[in-house]
Amino acid sequence: MKISQHVAKKTTKRLLWCLVFFTIYGFSTSTAQIRTKSATFTNPIGNGADPWVIHHNGYYYVCQSNGNIDSKGISVRKSKRLSQLGKPVTVWETPSKGWNSSQVWAPELHYFNNKWYIYYAAGEAGPPYIHQRSGVLESVTDDPQGEYIDKGILNTGVDKQDETGTIWAIDVTIGTIGGKLYAVWSGWEKNATTDKTSQHLYIAEMSNPWTISSTRVKISSPDQSWEKGGELDLNEGPQFLMRNNQVFIIYSTRESWMPEYRLGQLKLKDTSKSPLDVTNWEKSGPVFQGTSAVLGTGHASFTQSPDGKEWWIFYHAKKSTTPGWARDLRLQQFTWRADGSPDFGSPIPAGVPIKVPSGERKSNISRTKNR
Repeated sequence: MKISQHVAKKTTKRLLWCLVFFTIYGFSTSTAQIRTKSATFTNPIGNGADPWVIHHNGYYYVCQSNGNIDSKGISVRKSKRLSQLGKPVTVWETPSKGWNSSQVWAPELHYFNNKWYIYYAAGEAGPPYIHQRSGVLESVTDDPQGEYIDKGILNTGVDKQDETGTIWAIDVTIGTIGGKLYAVWSGWEKNATTDKTSQHLYIAEMSNPWTISSTRVKISSPDQSWEKGGELDLNEGPQFLMRNNQVFIIYSTRESWMPEYRLGQLKLKDTSKSPLDVTNWEKSGPVFQGTSAVLGTGHASFTQSPDGKEWWIFYHAKKSTTPGWARDLRLQQFTWRADGSPDFGSPIPAGVPIKVPSGERKSNISRTKNR
């Protein structure tokens, strides 16, 4: 009887140790799998076009129009992770009539003096898309996903003969240089009756986030060989990219509906001199373009990893070689050259594992350990 009890106790101890071992081993394996899974992502990360991202107080906010080229609203996504889009929340819908009642294109979200501002283009239904003008929305609170009020149309060039009093303009972005606020956008030299009209980049000073206060200055036209060759020559989608007292404008060129869409670059040669001086800008490119595996790379925005150690480009690419606006959203890290200019490298094909942004990995591991 004593022998049986002794054997039973030893067996019970062994079973308990096995249970503990497999519990620990199983948890460790699960944790490793979670870490491995969360340490990479693949492109594309979503559908859509003209992606705009801004990092604020630990969150990434992505601003987009709702739907395709005929969009009638604007949404803002919120996520702790750059590599994972949050749920879209519609923050503004077009009015039933007026200059901005349809065709909402390429909205951008900016933070200025404790308020959020959304810059967007809109117009009457098309084609032809000859009615596009640019406007501004201002947040009611400090919540980027909250309510917005319409601050009206921007003066992107005077045309007294037009019902809006302004000239065709899209893709407005803003940036502060030397303590002054500037707007940059893509526009026409004058209004036209066809949307097969060449687009240029303009800059103007602003007295506040909703008021352009100077005459526009044309700083770029599609005049280089790598900007021409298709049915329409254009410069559009300008974005400020600033680092170490250097100012760049990264913009899109060639046709957005074609595989040849690509990025060009303007550099402010002397930041102590006025950006309204066209001779103070130097053009180069293409600085980022498609391959046989990634088509129509364009309309990018830029941000940093959660820990601020890495820089990332957020852009769209075409889904096929067929002309049109079926596009998806892509993300990858870029670096900087010795002269301070950005080096975007080549677009990474869909399905290739990419390490998640620095700081995002630490956050994932921390959450995993606490499970």
